[in-house]
Amino acid sequence: MSKTNVVAMKYLFLMLIMLPFAGIAQKNTKSAIARFEAEARAVTIIRDNWGIPHIYGKTDAEAVFGLMYAECEDNFKGIEQNYLYQLGKLSEADGDKSLYSDIQLQMIADTADAIRDYQAAQPEFRKLMDAFADGVNYYLYKHPEVKPAVFQHFEPWYALMFTDGSVSATVTGGLSLADTRNFYGKGDEKIGAVYKPGMDEREIGSNGFAIAPSRSASGHALLYINPHVPFYFRSEVQMVSGEGLNVYGAVTWGQFFVYQGFNQHCGWMHTSSNADVGDLYAEKVIKKDGQWFYEYNGTLKPVTSRKLTLKVKTGDHTEEKTITGYYTHHGPVLGSRDGKWLTLKANNRSYNALLESWLITKANTFAQYKKAMGLLSNGTNNTVYADDQGNIAFWYGNFMPKRDPKLDWTLPVDGTTPATEWQGLHTLDEIVHVYNPATGWIENCNSTPYISSGKSSPDKNKYPAYMAPDGQNYRAVNAIKLLKDAKNLTLDGLIAKGYDHYLAAFDVLLPALFKAYDMAPDSDKQRLAEPIAVLKQWDKRSAINSVATTLAVEWGTLVMRLMPPAQTGEASTYQTDRVNSLVTNLPPRRYIDNLAQAVNDLNKRYGTWKTSWGDINRYQRPADGVSFSDSQPSLPVGQTSSLFGQLPSFVSRTMNTQKRYGYSGNSFIAAVEFGTRIKAKTIETGGESFNSASKNYTDQAGMYIEGKFKDVFFYKKDVLKHAVKTYHPGM
Repeated sequence: MSKTNVVAMKYLFLMLIMLPFAGIAQKNTKSAIARFEAEARAVTIIRDNWGIPHIYGKTDAEAVFGLMYAECEDNFKGIEQNYLYQLGKLSEADGDKSLYSDIQLQMIADTADAIRDYQAAQPEFRKLMDAFADGVNYYLYKHPEVKPAVFQHFEPWYALMFTDGSVSATVTGGLSLADTRNFYGKGDEKIGAVYKPGMDEREIGSNGFAIAPSRSASGHALLYINPHVPFYFRSEVQMVSGEGLNVYGAVTWGQFFVYQGFNQHCGWMHTSSNADVGDLYAEKVIKKDGQWFYEYNGTLKPVTSRKLTLKVKTGDHTEEKTITGYYTHHGPVLGSRDGKWLTLKANNRSYNALLESWLITKANTFAQYKKAMGLLSNGTNNTVYADDQGNIAFWYGNFMPKRDPKLDWTLPVDGTTPATEWQGLHTLDEIVHVYNPATGWIENCNSTPYISSGKSSPDKNKYPAYMAPDGQNYRAVNAIKLLKDAKNLTLDGLIAKGYDHYLAAFDVLLPALFKAYDMAPDSDKQRLAEPIAVLKQWDKRSAINSVATTLAVEWGTLVMRLMPPAQTGEASTYQTDRVNSLVTNLPPRRYIDNLAQAVNDLNKRYGTWKTSWGDINRYQRPADGVSFSDSQPSLPVGQTSSLFGQLPSFVSRTMNTQKRYGYSGNSFIAAVEFGTRIKAKTIETGGESFNSASKNYTDQAGMYIEGKFKDVFFYKKDVLKHAVKTYHPGM
């Protein structure tokens, strides 16, 4: 049988398998409704005075059912949006602006693989996926007023398409949507133009700190969990079962596991990793007799193809578009550069990735946590860890392919030779890690792990370059300064360090400005004397009432825009080196001109450059989430984005407004002490509820801005003392 016929029969078979699962508009049967109601009766949800759902069930599956129902109560729209993205169906809701995102996602992750994984799953784990779907479907059944954009019904295998809770969970090896658009949007015979790197994307990140008992006031290990993500990206929950589950933390909308959090014995913070775990292969292709071939090991191999049918919303109806997707044995073809097709080899979804995400939430010891991480399937995260036995640890990455260390894996590698193939996976203890450092502290701020624990940091010379190819940033510079001499830390003391407002980048940027000012002609000195004086008197800490913060951020942003674009994603992480290079090479005149521009821009926008940061940097949560308005109530915010090294990030911009409004940065944050009993404090952006009429919509906003965290009700006795609503889902 020909290769083409084999492929065709394979997909016909898979389509037949998929038929029972394919009904996005599938109706619930009487037996399904009876099952939902039985599950609901077995689950109790207690909402505390902050609106946090504490979910109790006898089994893990019951807890998952209750969690998904509670998530839907709070934000079904966010759940559906995440699965539209993961399944490559955004175009059905958003139109053709999302077409190439859908193509990329459908090429990277095939739903047929997820269905196979579900069918082959361990029975106990399959129950969790069944409960995941049942919880969502029961909510939709009980709330016919909710009108999904696309998904009228959720399938259990959907969970296997979204196995990583990170905000940037899809590894593309450095390929952008523009690469995919250029390849698939201009005919199926495009070979590729000369590659030119674009502008750097907005920097995002997270902070994780672990403190050993030797440095805490209580003699217990401490953990600080501080992700930087779009506001309201996750919810705060607790899940408890009679099967050993008792976990508290942040859940990404639509997932059934706590992504960042803690249980009664240990806790974990995931920061986005820059470990090189996705590689691009430059494929040498040729077309013969209407068929594409690629060269490999001295022979020509046929390029395989798959038809992608995408529904695209156009006005009040949808239209179908068919794309032919191409594959080599390395993976999907997602773009082309310099005359070569580029294929991606990565681990963007897997059964073990979802299983690992679940098992870490039930780990009670360091050994159990390591065993769960030993599945080696988390492709995008670093992990900072602490537990009640006094252990602290850090792993840089998890899924880590073995490769030839002599090659530069930050760039596309030669796809014609077996020499560039992966050679299995590194074990957990082979990847870059820190276990119980003598220094007594660990930090990771999406920065190099090789100075993550002072003198106890890993030795860079012992690891291949692809394991940790990133450099240093100013958040990490500040974190190290704050932690290296810290002693007798309490939870409140750790929170205060996490909320430190120091902007370390200006330690480098401002001296260059002052030097340029000293060299400037008298005319410049006269007109800029007052702004320079304000900046010289500034302590480099952002504050609500600070004019210097406003001026520094405006000027610093203009200067940062002069930084040459990085050639690779890895190179972009060397923030301190890149700023040092900029300062060294930028003509003094540019510093002066940019300060003059910043002053003029502020005068034009606000009437005077002497504008306090809190007057223009605001927190507001519109009822619809998007309609920001200067005429509506808002709160002043003293924080800035993390661009200049501030640990508590508050990314803001104008939103068709005069003032700037926050939209990304600090989200769910937790500080945890692991003693004989858990002691923890948390804060969320604004509040738990998505209902603008609820008291829990913005009840945490002022505390969030000031860094004043609420106490966690971890034990049921405390939950009951603060219970506002107790119910069975849908009843």
